[in-house]
Amino acid sequence: MSSNNSTNPELFPAIGSVVDQTQKLPVEAQTVEVTLDEEKPVQEIESLCMRCEQQGVTRLLLTSIPYFREIIVMSFRCEHCGFSNNEVQSAGSIRPEGAVYTVRVLAREDLDRQIVKSNTCTVIIPEFELTIPPGRGQLTTIEGLIRDIITDLGADQPLRRVQSPEAYAKIESILERCRAIVGEEEEEEDADENATGPVKTPKRASEMDTPLQPFTVRLDDPAGNSFAEFIGSMADPKWNLRTYHRTRQQNIELGLIAPDEPAPEAPTPDQTAETKEGDEQSKEPAPIENEEIFTFPGTCSSCGHPCNTYIKKVNIPYFKDVLIMSTNCDKCGYRDNEVKSGAAISPQGKRITLKVEDREDLSRDILKSESCGLSIPEIELVLQAGTLGGRFTTLEGILDQIYEELSEKVFASGDARGSNSNAFEEFLKKLKAVKNVEHPFTLILDDPLANSYLQNLYAPDPDPNMTIEMYDRTWEQNEELGLNDMKVEGYEADAQQDQSSKSDAPKPAETEQQPQSSEAKSS
Repeated sequence: MSSNNSTNPELFPAIGSVVDQTQKLPVEAQTVEVTLDEEKPVQEIESLCMRCEQQGVTRLLLTSIPYFREIIVMSFRCEHCGFSNNEVQSAGSIRPEGAVYTVRVLAREDLDRQIVKSNTCTVIIPEFELTIPPGRGQLTTIEGLIRDIITDLGADQPLRRVQSPEAYAKIESILERCRAIVGEEEEEEDADENATGPVKTPKRASEMDTPLQPFTVRLDDPAGNSFAEFIGSMADPKWNLRTYHRTRQQNIELGLIAPDEPAPEAPTPDQTAETKEGDEQSKEPAPIENEEIFTFPGTCSSCGHPCNTYIKKVNIPYFKDVLIMSTNCDKCGYRDNEVKSGAAISPQGKRITLKVEDREDLSRDILKSESCGLSIPEIELVLQAGTLGGRFTTLEGILDQIYEELSEKVFASGDARGSNSNAFEEFLKKLKAVKNVEHPFTLILDDPLANSYLQNLYAPDPDPNMTIEMYDRTWEQNEELGLNDMKVEGYEADAQQDQSSKSDAPKPAETEQQPQSSEAKSS
């Protein structure tokens, strides 16, 4: 929520108070022409209609959305041609980070969730393989968004049917799924367009009894000025918010930096050497010389196009060397990153237990190897070894990733709609409470190869909230990791015995081939 809400409540009143104030006024006094009368919340401005070039009316409403920020709602209508339009603009500043709002629509009541879509927001519905690029701002609901998709995509369908049958078929499949959500049929829409008389108000999709196929709505706004409504509190299991740092290209598109402004240059070898000398003089640890990045050409596992995998060796203080691998496909946008150990196999396993008491603990760096299991006993969360692969992030980042993976996979498959739906939603609420550190919890990392790491904020002194236990692996663990059959000493004699046994073995194939070849020559 923007800080200006508390400083300018008169200029941007809450939308609920605006409604109450408007209802108390007589109809003729509910709008005012280009005056800032505090008793009249809606302002009217005459403006040109771009369709018939006659004078229409634009209404402006300055309001604020709880838990969000101030916005300006604009509505235009032309009485001459009937054209109408509405738009939303943010009245606040661009946020320092971009935001991604994700809403899982599992029931029809979720269609009534309000969304604010700014003019820099991209709307994504993964189940439909549909991406709506940035356009005009909107204050609507998920149902209204689906109806706009039907209107915008269906407008040119008769022309596409003739000019591009393939594009027509793909778009028609999207429209059929959208019509199933809002309960509309193509024939009914055509009949309504040609009918005369009073306009028939469509029935709200949330009031229908037909089953709803679950889908996901994702709002990705680099400016952070979009919003999706949650139900109850921010612990809503069907709602999630993730922030991210903008890229250089996104900053250029938002006008924050000039296109010709040079990017920050990497330090030259001379500057690096000077930095090293300065560090040595200040008696601080010298930086790790792991600046080389290896490139391995490969194939994208998603689309099959060639792509490169980049590998860099990184030293983690008070731990060991690790290899960070990153893959990014320019064709389909597939991304993947993984972390593997760059040191020898430890003779013992490691178990790390951390008592998380406040949000400062969420900033701890964490390296979870692919052989590490993770558990949080307070919410009965157990991740087996191999889940999420290898990850080098923060504690907050890995909890966000666990939440997104569980909610996306389960909600997308429809498993959460069965008899255990309430139990799973309750579990997601507990997981979100853990993410926000609403109560203390315990994090346990169990790695038989001791390749995992959790940052000690008090290093080199012991951390009072963290315990590290080394233990001997069981025979079953060594068997699963392939260590029982691994021989690293005295293998030269075994290799010589294998070679000698191979050389002493008879070669029947050669003795049989000689007479055959002589017969072939005689013939």
